[in-house]
Amino acid sequence: MIVALLYLILAGAYLLVIPIAILLYLKQRWYVATSIERTFMYFLVFFFFPGLLVLSPFVNFRPQRRQIEV
Repeated sequence: MIVALLYLILAGAYLLVIPIAILLYLKQRWYVATSIERTFMYFLVFFFFPGLLVLSPFVNFRPQRRQIEV
């Protein structure tokens, strides 16, 4: 019973908790990241792809609107 609960907790973290944190991190840092940080972001997306795929129908981060000054 404990092993099944442990698997459920780990699966929930892998498919929901960590991908939500990654999405928030990506939204915060996408436009200001350095090249090393961007490589780390790509690694996180690759590693947690199943969880991000599960969340993708519910999340829609649109690009930031540019401010054009005249």
